Amino acid sequence: MAYVALGVNLGDTAGTLRLAATEIADWSPARMLGSSLWRTEPVDCPPGSPPFLNAALGLWPTSGTTPESLLDDLLALEARLGRTRSGLVNAPRVIDLDLIAFGDETRNTSELTLPHPRAHERAFVLAPLAEIAPGLVLPGQQKTVAELLATLGQQGEVLKTELLMNANEQ
Repeated sequence: MAYVALGVNLGDTAGTLRLAATEIADWSPARMLGSSLWRTEPVDCPPGSPPFLNAALGLWPTSGTTPESLLDDLLALEARLGRTRSGLVNAPRVIDLDLIAFGDETRNTSELTLPHPRAHERAFVLAPLAEIAPGLVLPGQQKTVAELLATLGQQGEVLKTELLMNANEQ
């Protein structure tokens, strides 16, 4: 299973997350897992950045999908949804799609680091991820996602309790 973290803090945040999740669901041949929507305060962002809406998805990659090809698909989806990269680190954005993990694969290239290098220290990633995969141990970690979250404390609030995505149930 591959796990993707979603974040938005500009525009129609909930609508954009649902649109992204709907498209990503089409990439998964089996039922995709989706978290609740979480409202979180910006972390390491420019002053005055608005709060984020975050979520996590778990999908089953199709045969032949690699971490690199999935990342390419995520970046192309970001572009279709209007994301432009200003060059300012952690600037407000209309969509952010991060590949957190892809099975037990690891990568450390200029294009892709797996698992995501900061996922284990970010509650805004771990809280939604813990809803759908609490027992997941990210490659290189000793603790589960739920245990990592417990060490950080659950920062943020659940905006909606229903799953972000359940459209492709089979």
